[in-house]
Amino acid sequence: MTWIGLLLAGVATTDLVRSVTPGRVPGWVGGLVALLLLTLLTGAHGPLALVTLLVGAVLVVAWDRCVALADSRPGPWSAAPALLVLGGGLLLALLAAPWSPAAGGLLSEWLQRSPWPSVESLDPDRAVLLLGVLLAQLSTGNVLVRLVLAVTDTVAPRLVHTVDDPAEQLRGGRLLGPMERLVIVGLGLAGQLTAASIVIAAKGLLRWPELQSRVDQHQVHRLTEYFLVGSFVSWLVALGGLVLAH
Repeated sequence: MTWIGLLLAGVATTDLVRSVTPGRVPGWVGGLVALLLLTLLTGAHGPLALVTLLVGAVLVVAWDRCVALADSRPGPWSAAPALLVLGGGLLLALLAAPWSPAAGGLLSEWLQRSPWPSVESLDPDRAVLLLGVLLAQLSTGNVLVRLVLAVTDTVAPRLVHTVDDPAEQLRGGRLLGPMERLVIVGLGLAGQLTAASIVIAAKGLLRWPELQSRVDQHQVHRLTEYFLVGSFVSWLVALGGLVLAH
């Protein structure tokens, strides 16, 4: 499972760098640095580690370039390559998981010396996977929501970045989404799935008055569709990460 965690961490770091330093530092630079550091920390070495690093680097750069393409050319066809790259990369990592070497190195030593019992008992492979899953709930989750909205043409390209674009009216979701996903994953890992479902229900209640606005009734159906598609994709990112983490 180390390879899956490495890929998720590389992709997630790429998206975080892109969102924090838009146009200044290429996102893939951060992704490659994360891949290299994690590979060294897990004690991986030899030809297999080099091949893993190269494949991961290719996927991270491809993901970054495809997301940039989707952002620069809004539309269903420009967003599809990014989803294919990430989906294909995760599928490849899942298929190759049985041959993934066990993590060790400095990461294993740090976990063993950790003063926190829950961390001390954590397996290094699981630690890498958890790190990747948690990082993916941040910026990557938002990117996936945006890509799926574009692929499904939920928001017409001609309305993107205009006053009629639902994204311009529901900006809170960009911050609420990562927090919501982290809470769902955290509660799921703690075995509190019922509490996680309450969080999901609470989001719908909070958005209900906005979706029932009498001022812009002609846009309510578009806002509702945008909200539902975006929310379900966001929840699937959290639940998918939870499945991997278990």
